[in-house]
Amino acid sequence: RIFIIWAISSWFRRGPAPQEQSSPGGTPRAPSRNLFPKDTLMDLYVYISEHEHFTDFNVSSALFWQKRDLVYGDWTSGENADGCYEHYGEVDISQSVQQNGSIYIHVYFTKSGFHPDPRQKNLYRRLATVHTSRMINKYKRRRFQKTKNLLTGETEADPEMIKRAEDYGPVEVISHWHPNLTINMVDDHTPWVKGSVPPPLDQYVKFDAVSGDYYPILYFNDYWNLQKDYFPINESLQRLPFRLSFCPLSLWRWQLYAAQSTKSPWNFLGEDLYEQSDEEQDSVKVALLETNPYLLALTIVVSIVHSVFEFLAFKNDIQFWNSRQSLEGLSVRSVFFGVFQSLVVLLYILDNETNFVVQVSVFIGLLIDLWKITKVMDVRLDRENKVAGVFPRVTFKDKSTYIESSTKVYDDMAFRYLSWILFPLLGCYAVYSLLYLEHKGWYSWVLSMLYGFLLTFGFITMTPQLFINYKLKSVAHLPWRMLTYKALNTFIDDLFAFVIKMPMMYRIGCLRDDVVFFIYLYQRWIYRVDPTRVNEFGLSGEDQGSPRP
Repeated sequence: RIFIIWAISSWFRRGPAPQEQSSPGGTPRAPSRNLFPKDTLMDLYVYISEHEHFTDFNVSSALFWQKRDLVYGDWTSGENADGCYEHYGEVDISQSVQQNGSIYIHVYFTKSGFHPDPRQKNLYRRLATVHTSRMINKYKRRRFQKTKNLLTGETEADPEMIKRAEDYGPVEVISHWHPNLTINMVDDHTPWVKGSVPPPLDQYVKFDAVSGDYYPILYFNDYWNLQKDYFPINESLQRLPFRLSFCPLSLWRWQLYAAQSTKSPWNFLGEDLYEQSDEEQDSVKVALLETNPYLLALTIVVSIVHSVFEFLAFKNDIQFWNSRQSLEGLSVRSVFFGVFQSLVVLLYILDNETNFVVQVSVFIGLLIDLWKITKVMDVRLDRENKVAGVFPRVTFKDKSTYIESSTKVYDDMAFRYLSWILFPLLGCYAVYSLLYLEHKGWYSWVLSMLYGFLLTFGFITMTPQLFINYKLKSVAHLPWRMLTYKALNTFIDDLFAFVIKMPMMYRIGCLRDDVVFFIYLYQRWIYRVDPTRVNEFGLSGEDQGSPRP
């Protein structure tokens, strides 16, 4: 997954051709130097304003923090002897900011004795001042799903949220605030050459147009600001708490942060994916912060193994069905039920706006299940009896290897017994979902009811194959490689189920799959090798051992 993401992002990150590393006269550009040498004494000025371009240096209320005599590249000063300083204050906000307006932070570092205001001619020097700014509020979409009890029409949603949904629609863009931000000055004196700085670092290295040297790199670091800690800005807030920190940053750590914060390769996927990506990154950050390092390392290793096993399971599943000559011992109805189950899951996650990557994964699984139908049945297009007189009718016919075997009898028997359990449970769950749960509409109720039922009782659909194995006293017809890879993935899911927060029902689902696989293993142990038994290629030991004519 890491390799695929790197390859795709590298392809989309390709920008325009690099600038020429030579001057207009044709001579090669000389390496640049940092305008602030090591151990330079600096003064820090931090202003907060509602304007993107700041000029109100004389307004005392705009100055949020001033710190004198900082040393560039100092890693030992500060309260914790790590070169970091911190300032806490409250920011007064106007009515404009309360009503979704923007607010900006402007940071200036000057060499000691100078001032950032260009109007103070005696104290301002262009090459002695480095400046950066950014918007410090964040606009986030807040979605409101209007759900209700379909029988009574009542809902437990907040009345204020319902009113806002009626006024602004189901999606509302709201300004949010996070109380923490860190200003990093990169301790770097690399002799960069203008036009040859690699991306994404070239977005931050700023060269002076006259001298050709570059300014110190300033970086607003909010990587560890979790999405769950943002809160909306509204009319009830008069002041916003703000804790601002200044810390030096090494070059290699800055490269890591810059690479993580770069989102330009994914512009083609739309803004919605940004928010999903932020939420997913939150789970990764929480795991890094709260999980035991050894357990975290184990999780990273097994996640890679999980991806490999998932690929091998897909490969062997397709290979098994593609080379299958006989349907002896295989439950054809389970294949159709698998298509139904995959379709329900796909429609459910589309209705609930689940992550795009999950949607693609489930869609691919559905395509494979549909392809399996062509391997277990004869699919034909009846062009004589058309649907609505326009479209050819699709017909399904059992293969001869399935009809002529006892498997069809056992398969029908197993599903008949299964229906005695499945349909009453489905009816009970449908009544429970209708009485006690809220839904967006009848369509969402049908999908959520079927999805919840399959998640709870989906393991019952595996029992027809167990029943056929029992009747045939054989398991040689099963795709054991695929089953093994899927079982190993299930065991890995058990580990994730206790590392990552997820619903208890999903954790129970992982456990039930383990139980079914152990039943398969038990059947493999009691139904030992039999030379007369047909294998997955439609051959028996006697057929392979018989002399050729």
